[in-house]
Amino acid sequence: MSAEVVSSLLNEEVRGHGKIPVEHLDYDFIRKCSDLKYLEQIVRVLRSGEEGLYPHLTEFCEKRIETLDPKSRALRKDNLPATAANFSAEEWSHITNELKMWERDIKTSEVELKQMPALVDVEKVPPVRTSNVSVPLTQKIFGKADYTSKRTPLPRDYGEWDKFDVEKECSKIEKKEGSYPTIVNQTLPKIKQTVDTKGLTDKERAILANREKEKGNEAFKAKDFEEAVAYYTRSLSIMPSAAVYNNRAQAEIKLEHWHSALGDCEKVLNLEPANLKALLRRATVQKQLGNLQMASEDLKSVLQVEPKNGAAQKLLQEVEKTMTDVLPVGQSKGRTILIQEVEDDEEIAAPAEPSQSVGGESGHRWSKRGSSEKYKVQEPAKKEVANGSQAAGSGTASDQSSERNAGDGGDDGRLDAPCGALPPHLARLKNQGNQLFKNGQFGDALQKYSEAITGFIDAGIDSPEDLSILYSNRAACFLKDGNSADCIQDCTRALELRPFSLKPLLRRAMAYESLERYRKAYVDYKTVLQIDIGVQSAHDSVNRITKLLIEQDGPEWREKLPEIPLVPLSAQQHRKEEPPSAELAQARAARAAQETARRAEARFTSLKQEGNDCVKNGRFQEALEKYSECLKLKPDECAIYTNRALCYLKLDLFQEAKQDCDSALQLEPSNKKAFYRRALALKGLKDYLACSADLQEVLQLDPNVQEAERELEEVTVLLRESLAAAASPGKARKNIPITEVEGDEETDVAVRTGGEGGEEGPHAVGNHCGSEELSTPTQPTNAYEFGQALNAARSRSDTATCAELLQSITPETLPQYMSNKLDGHTIHFLMQALDEHLIEKDPCLVYKHLDHLHTTERFSVVLMLLDKNERRQMTQLFEHLSAVETEEFTANDVQNLANKYI
Repeated sequence: MSAEVVSSLLNEEVRGHGKIPVEHLDYDFIRKCSDLKYLEQIVRVLRSGEEGLYPHLTEFCEKRIETLDPKSRALRKDNLPATAANFSAEEWSHITNELKMWERDIKTSEVELKQMPALVDVEKVPPVRTSNVSVPLTQKIFGKADYTSKRTPLPRDYGEWDKFDVEKECSKIEKKEGSYPTIVNQTLPKIKQTVDTKGLTDKERAILANREKEKGNEAFKAKDFEEAVAYYTRSLSIMPSAAVYNNRAQAEIKLEHWHSALGDCEKVLNLEPANLKALLRRATVQKQLGNLQMASEDLKSVLQVEPKNGAAQKLLQEVEKTMTDVLPVGQSKGRTILIQEVEDDEEIAAPAEPSQSVGGESGHRWSKRGSSEKYKVQEPAKKEVANGSQAAGSGTASDQSSERNAGDGGDDGRLDAPCGALPPHLARLKNQGNQLFKNGQFGDALQKYSEAITGFIDAGIDSPEDLSILYSNRAACFLKDGNSADCIQDCTRALELRPFSLKPLLRRAMAYESLERYRKAYVDYKTVLQIDIGVQSAHDSVNRITKLLIEQDGPEWREKLPEIPLVPLSAQQHRKEEPPSAELAQARAARAAQETARRAEARFTSLKQEGNDCVKNGRFQEALEKYSECLKLKPDECAIYTNRALCYLKLDLFQEAKQDCDSALQLEPSNKKAFYRRALALKGLKDYLACSADLQEVLQLDPNVQEAERELEEVTVLLRESLAAAASPGKARKNIPITEVEGDEETDVAVRTGGEGGEEGPHAVGNHCGSEELSTPTQPTNAYEFGQALNAARSRSDTATCAELLQSITPETLPQYMSNKLDGHTIHFLMQALDEHLIEKDPCLVYKHLDHLHTTERFSVVLMLLDKNERRQMTQLFEHLSAVETEEFTANDVQNLANKYI
């Protein structure tokens, strides 16, 4: 029988009797024993001193237990309470002084709390007994009369009880209960959202804020989430803190107020960027809002700090499943998996392949595969390379590193996942082994990996990389079960298939160390450090083994070591002498920019939602502040400008509202909301002409906007009233005579201008009223001369002179001469002159003038202000023009032109 079988039989016998034989308290027996439970019993016996005190043997047994299970409870030792003897006189004095200071502070705080006034809104109550509070004379003292105001009913006589019908009274009660519905008290007072803390010290505010938080916690436990939000809000109004924001976010999640919860999570992360609760809750909100990628990033950040966080793991699985389900039908699911941990240019530039070594060398089989197969191998490649990176970058101790670096099987918990060149049934076996390894079922995982290896060899598959991973995974199972010899054998096979692979080297080194083959363990650990200098567990093991080799072999211990292999540069990772490449730096900067943009987007969404809620509740000043914060994050968001313009209108800040609408129209020139709100702002500024133009733009964009129609009618009335007020002068104009001209022209000018104080007064006008003095210029040279002549003709209703004036200019210059002086009376006068004098002489000139007149500035606004008679005159002109037969224009041309006027 083998030694292990004998040992197991002895162990069973010992467990039956419950006592450890003395011959088992031996170095050789402890070294060969692999039963963890039995070794724990041995170490308890050695510590108890029942068989004597053997400190070296006890330490040796503890190390053996640590090798088998670094987390064994038997390794925990009780620390005796420290006394004055454990410290120096100076340290003990420092401790006692701190205790005295703490005691003094507690007493001071207790006195302050007793003196602090009660911050509750209740009616006057009687003073507490044994208190020093005096009752004013004006206050009523509660006495017995207050509590005995109602007379106590006298007891009934026994004769009355004999007449009492119990069944009748019970039936009355049942009828009463059935006829009246339950009344729910809906008149509870609403909890105020803020607390007045004027005159309170910081300490008092902190205490009061903590009280409100505790009330919120109690309401949350009672599942009254609305009340919990109210109390948390009161606490935050007193003294903001990350914990209360976190609690309120959780309550808002229960109420499904997603945007409010997102805002609270953002506030927590602004105060504490690494708050795991806030990250987890923000991921929950992002999942509900459909931002699956953002939720996945937050959950991965949580799992980096707490890899065993069950809630984060479960939520991440749900998010990834949802992301997988929403992929297009023709897209392979492997495309969505990216390798983020590897810091090598080739890893970022192209998907990794199973044939890729740890150092990042590219394989040579891509050219033989199609694109679909290339993406299928992406996931397992990530698993292997990512694990290597994790093993390389772990800053934990040797025991933790052994568990993590043995975790090829712990990379992916999903079954039926594709695995490089493995057939589906072998890939399924590997994934099942991974899941069993995750769950701690190492024996079952070992069996799955063995079946996969056997099937791989029988199928004759040419993929040494995948076979190396299977051997490495099975080696991890052997190492967990304490079978170091088989672990070494599998690691050696894996390294033959993939030289200088990080994980098999680490596992083989730990197996050598457990067997006390320190020289070979030292060589493997040093090889690991050549591949990745950042593996802290390898550093710790090298230092530990160096001490053991010095004790064992003396100063010449290095000469007895086997030759340490030289690792090629292509297999090395994290070389300090090589700075990151430009592509890698650019990729990191892009990731940082993406994270910043994501945070800004979330902040923007939260502020916008808060602003919208404030507008709905009529809090326009608060909404204005929220929208202003939004524009700091996104200055090119048109909707925010129009929303803020609405707040300005509600606050009667018309100039600011107009500026926001102008900004919105620069971003979106056809935004009808911006036109409409700018029209309201212009109405408030009493610029009715521009207001009317904006309202017409709104109706051109959408003729069904009834609000714009009503506003246009109202503004039209206001515009007519303003024009009428401007047309009626407050006092008569003074006509200034021009006296500088010599000769007869002076008289003519004086006649035209109607000089007041000159010799040519009103009587002179009567003497010189011939046509020569009233004649118009042969051809105006500028808009001023044209306007003076047109006004003079219109003041006398002289349509013939107006017709001559129109004949003296070219039709193309008419809009320029009219400039912005066009009004309803002027356009009516022009139509009369064209219809009465020019249409018979030169209809082509009339057509040309009409073809250019409608391009005059503000023509559409003036056209809207015409009354019925003026419109009838315009219609008559076009009817006469359409009846003319000429080759210059047709009746259809006249009709198209009339559509621009009528």
